[in-house]
Amino acid sequence: MEEAGLGAATGSRRESISPVKGESPLLGPRGEQRSCGGVRKRRDPSPLGWGPRRGRAYPATAPSRCPGPASATMSHQTPLGSSVPHASCLDLWREKNDQLVRQAKVAQDSRLSLRRQQLAQDALEGFRGLLHSLRGLPAAVPVLPLELTVTCNFITLRASLAQGFTEDQAQDIQQGLERVLETQEQLGPRLECGLRGLWDSILGYSSLLLELLPALHLLAGLQAALWLSTDSLGDLTFLLQTLNGNQSEASENLLLLLKTWSPPAEESDAPLTLQDARGLRDVLLTASAYRQGLQELITGSLPRALSSLQEAASGLCPRPVLAQVYTALGTCLRKMGNPQRALLYLVAALKGGSTWGPPLLEASRLYRQLGNTAAELESLELLVEALNVTHSSEAPQLLIEVELLLPRPHPASPLHCGTQSQAKYLLASRCLEVGRAEDAAEHYLDLLALMLDGSEPKVGPCIPEVFLEAAAALIQAGRAQDALTVCEELLSRTSSLLPKMPQLWEDARKGTKESPHCPSWVSATYLLQGQAWVQLGAQKEAISEFSRCLELLFRATPKDKEQGPASSGKKGCVSDVALQQLRAAALISRGLQWVASGQDTKALQDFLLSVQMCPGHQDASFHLLQTLRRMDRRDEATALWWRLEAQTKLPQENAAWSLPLYLETYLGWICFPDRETLLEEFQTSLPEPCDL
Repeated sequence: MEEAGLGAATGSRRESISPVKGESPLLGPRGEQRSCGGVRKRRDPSPLGWGPRRGRAYPATAPSRCPGPASATMSHQTPLGSSVPHASCLDLWREKNDQLVRQAKVAQDSRLSLRRQQLAQDALEGFRGLLHSLRGLPAAVPVLPLELTVTCNFITLRASLAQGFTEDQAQDIQQGLERVLETQEQLGPRLECGLRGLWDSILGYSSLLLELLPALHLLAGLQAALWLSTDSLGDLTFLLQTLNGNQSEASENLLLLLKTWSPPAEESDAPLTLQDARGLRDVLLTASAYRQGLQELITGSLPRALSSLQEAASGLCPRPVLAQVYTALGTCLRKMGNPQRALLYLVAALKGGSTWGPPLLEASRLYRQLGNTAAELESLELLVEALNVTHSSEAPQLLIEVELLLPRPHPASPLHCGTQSQAKYLLASRCLEVGRAEDAAEHYLDLLALMLDGSEPKVGPCIPEVFLEAAAALIQAGRAQDALTVCEELLSRTSSLLPKMPQLWEDARKGTKESPHCPSWVSATYLLQGQAWVQLGAQKEAISEFSRCLELLFRATPKDKEQGPASSGKKGCVSDVALQQLRAAALISRGLQWVASGQDTKALQDFLLSVQMCPGHQDASFHLLQTLRRMDRRDEATALWWRLEAQTKLPQENAAWSLPLYLETYLGWICFPDRETLLEEFQTSLPEPCDL
């Protein structure tokens, strides 16, 4: 009889919340809110903004048989005439939920990783079994607060152990929402609307009971975390607008919406949760501010990025994340022209975090901007050492944390510091650029050892360019024999491509193949070998290598009209400017060897050809002028002198193109030593103009 009475009571309760003409199910005819003990006014227009109802969440009934908390097969053995299990069943399930929450917290506090993992996994399986039992029953309002709480605990623990959200968590949320709609008799065609449609239906349905609000807010927080982690910002904005009762979409500011969202406090006698809605809201706010700040930093919206990152730093920010935020703030302030404040943030990031790579890399950029080369290189050396150290990261909390909602560092992000070999390459190339040839040579040799070992194949540029830069550094450091060894290693790796060179040149010009630079790499290798032989005093071998370089280069026929000036800086195709500079460098280098051997006529031919091939190459013109002067060809020398004198008086424009580092280094070796002196000496040798 008691069981029948409970069924009747439940049925009458369902009838009492069905819509009545002229009245809202939870509102009286004057907008007053109905409750079990009378009528009270609705204080908040938000569908989930009402405070939770005090008192027991479940009806008190006589004890009866109930399904076990981990038994799916027993879950349908509800007594006849009753649509919900008895209070004793709910108490057992609630006790099981609370026990699993406490077990997960014990696992979190355990210092033994294996025990921690085992306890957490056991708790996860316990939540899975309990949820399976609850979902085996017909959906009923008195059970839903517990069922949704178990759902939230299961999703939280599962996402934490997996260190990310998956499609499984989305399905768990969807099933929870469908169970709510079943109790409102609103299931059916709404299933096709997806998660967004389900939330729209539930949050817009006026007959939701107050007992469901805390659990629904927590489930909404998990939904927000999932959408944030997958960059579904439109769906996330819609959800927060609906939670805040703002259907007019007056505000689309994600941070403002999160600050406005005020989840109801949990009742003291509510089932235990691993993470409450308010704590999850704070995590979402910090993660959103950080993600937004990083994106604004990458796109160049520096004032907005500064504001967002400061918002993230002031929020619920774990120490590792705070170090990342400080690094990003340092980058932002450096770009805004405030290096001193930037340095303070970078120092704070180094002190507070265990991952030192990003702040050290950013410090090197800051010192480079300030012109402090010594500090820049020291930062890069420390970066290489830092990336060689494996830090034991702390075990993540069994909660939804900020780190869980952050994307992987974008290559343009200040938090992307790459691998040890990439840092080593950056250090080596900077040493070569600033003239520290000995240090550069050692760093390049270390880098080549890493690459040939195969442990870290990914470096800054393509591997052949690293070989070429290493050879250039060795030559500049006076280690010509080592440079020849490096060049021979590179040629052994590209020799199989030599028969295909004509087609490769065409592909290089069009940029249609994966390795379009190959012909220029081989040519540059011959060029560097020639310079190494020059350093060793082997003139014949040097001229031979320069000639091989030129023979290969003259097979290329760049068509400027097809590619245009923009192609000179485009990755993936060979720059016509680079090819011209390579030809000029080889011709000048061979011409200098002809001069050293006393063969001025051959030198004149090479210098003249270099001027014709690369008209803007002033070093070629100065070498030609000196040769014409030495050969006493005054008329040609005078005409060239007037042209050079006029060019020196014109304002120098910065080149819109860049050359490979090995080629820039090489051009520094063959530049004419003292242009001004030659022009002045030639001017004094000119005859005085006659006054008529």
